[in-house]
Amino acid sequence: MKAVAMEPLTVEDYRQLPETGPRYQLIEGDLYMAPAPNRYHQDISLNITVMLANFLAKHRSGKLYEAPFDVYFDEFNAYQPDIIFVSKKNLEILTDAGAEGAPDFIVEILSPKTALLDKKHKRKVFARSGVKELWFVDPETRQVDIYFLQKDAEHPAATYSDKDTFTSPHFPGLNIKGATIFKR
Repeated sequence: MKAVAMEPLTVEDYRQLPETGPRYQLIEGDLYMAPAPNRYHQDISLNITVMLANFLAKHRSGKLYEAPFDVYFDEFNAYQPDIIFVSKKNLEILTDAGAEGAPDFIVEILSPKTALLDKKHKRKVFARSGVKELWFVDPETRQVDIYFLQKDAEHPAATYSDKDTFTSPHFPGLNIKGATIFKR
């Protein structure tokens, strides 16, 4: 029996999906269903969003969005990162459909079902598309791996735990407490 070769799906195919129903991501031309995250994942996402939104309310250095929010990286990759930040100088990537290009900053909260896709495939696309800073937040280990993708896409620049306080160049003056990120 001969295998049938399938053409990869494109962003145009992705845009034809219904807006209601399951969430999907287009990763290297393959469509992946994104199941609803668990409650602790949502707690972490809210903790980070509130912290960054409070900072941005005072500093107005860009726009913050959380999933579901489509980010179109290229013809074969459309993702819904957990949290993105687009700086003022990069606002032209924002469209009515989401973002057409690389945000400056992305947070992905890992889950056992999606960690490999996030850490391998999506990280590579983020790097080649121009994302500057990427956080992988691991609820199980209570650690945050921080990548500066345009300097080193393969290795985290730092790893912080729930006991650490750290900063980000995208949010100057904000002391980010690991305990706040992982608060239940």
